[in-house]
Amino acid sequence: MERHRWLKVAIFACLVAFSVGREFRLNHKHSGDAISFNHTLAEILVQYASAAYISDLTELFTWTCSRCDDLTQGFEVIELVVDVQHCLQSYVGVSKSLNAIVIAFRGTQENSIQNWIEDLYWKQLDQMYPGMPDAMVHHGFYFAYHNTTIRPAIVSAVERARKFYGNLDIMVTGHSMGGAMAAFCGLDLAVSHNYQNVQVMTFGQPRIGNAVFASYYSNIVPNTFRVTNGNDIVPHLPPFYSYFPRKTYRHFPREVWLYDVGFGSFIYQVEKVCDGSGEDPSCCR
Repeated sequence: MERHRWLKVAIFACLVAFSVGREFRLNHKHSGDAISFNHTLAEILVQYASAAYISDLTELFTWTCSRCDDLTQGFEVIELVVDVQHCLQSYVGVSKSLNAIVIAFRGTQENSIQNWIEDLYWKQLDQMYPGMPDAMVHHGFYFAYHNTTIRPAIVSAVERARKFYGNLDIMVTGHSMGGAMAAFCGLDLAVSHNYQNVQVMTFGQPRIGNAVFASYYSNIVPNTFRVTNGNDIVPHLPPFYSYFPRKTYRHFPREVWLYDVGFGSFIYQVEKVCDGSGEDPSCCR
């Protein structure tokens, strides 16, 4: 029971990190950086990622849920996508304040978190990514987006939203496994549908592919940030082995690491933008 409670606390750390405690931002400048991390946008998108966990579908579709106000007030849901067979949930809508289409994916549900994390320790690269020679990815994450009812419903909703609202930016987000699906979605929209204005921001996302895939991904969807928290184990999985960098999972850039410094009542949250390697040893990874 204690172990299960610890896992629940760790996996949701990123979802609350933006809304509690004092904050100190440590935004390092790296040579060649063209895109900077927007903290305010992260505060908004983490609310959308959190709302994806709402189980009352009526409240979610009408945007009247407990997490559907404040920074996301006035959001219009275009499509609520639920795949009952594979226990997946996502939604697509339009944020007038962001002037963007927002796509959010739900992460792993509470009753399966522990087994899911344990499985990630031993998961091998087992799926070739189509059209990318030598790019290998996690079959389960790839399947969850590409081989279920999720992908066609999301693509259709994005097309409808753009037809009605025009050429809006597309922002894709998700937490934990939802972050993995968000990354595959952003890549798919850029490659298969030729959308040029795709942004991805995930929270507590696991690794999803090898170094070749990470390189392809970062070139195609450069406006991507992975927000991680010092107390969350999921971004460390599946493991990265520095001795076999070409044969193991590898994160794509860019990571934004949130961690606490201080003691007692003097606790400050540090926000560090990591380097462009995807596996910055000075960050959470």
